[in-house]
Amino acid sequence: MSVRDDDTELDALASQIHAHPKLSTEAVEALISSARAGVEEANATLMEHSLGAVLTEAVAHRDRGVDLLDLFQEGSLAALVAVEEYVERGGRAAGLTSYVRKVVSLHLDRIIQEHEAAAVEAAELVEDTRLLDVALVALRRHHGREPTPTELAAALQWSPERVELVSGVLAIAREEFDSDIVQYLDDADDGDGDGAGERE
Repeated sequence: MSVRDDDTELDALASQIHAHPKLSTEAVEALISSARAGVEEANATLMEHSLGAVLTEAVAHRDRGVDLLDLFQEGSLAALVAVEEYVERGGRAAGLTSYVRKVVSLHLDRIIQEHEAAAVEAAELVEDTRLLDVALVALRRHHGREPTPTELAAALQWSPERVELVSGVLAIAREEFDSDIVQYLDDADDGDGDGAGERE
């Protein structure tokens, strides 16, 4: 997403949040008491009151690879839990916003870590897919036949389970004509000379 799109989303979220009137400490205290007594509308109002804190944390985390709107949505879910927890533990009005920010920040840190881990895993899988395809070409040439999973595992120093997983990804990529992955893999084959012609 471009900076301009990101700022447009930020402006839209800020406008929605500012549409809710600001609450005094006394009003928040009364809402906490009502929510503790089981009044659902009080919880909803406290949640609206906390959206500014959610947006603040979403903005603080937005340059770490996750879309601002996704951060705000995830933060809103965390804030909902935080408000309920705060009410149940008998927290005071003055500490609500800081508590929500802390809970939301920790949650967004976890979301970003999961996103980063998924991106690394995806990149590793693409690279392993390329390596498998190169190994397939080389072993076909060497044996004059399709290599077995055991031979591939030995050549790549992988577990049989990894060979099976990556083979499945390669097969799906070719069936669905994923232009990025297939072109990347086919370029590797072209570098092997007549080996590319041995494909079925």
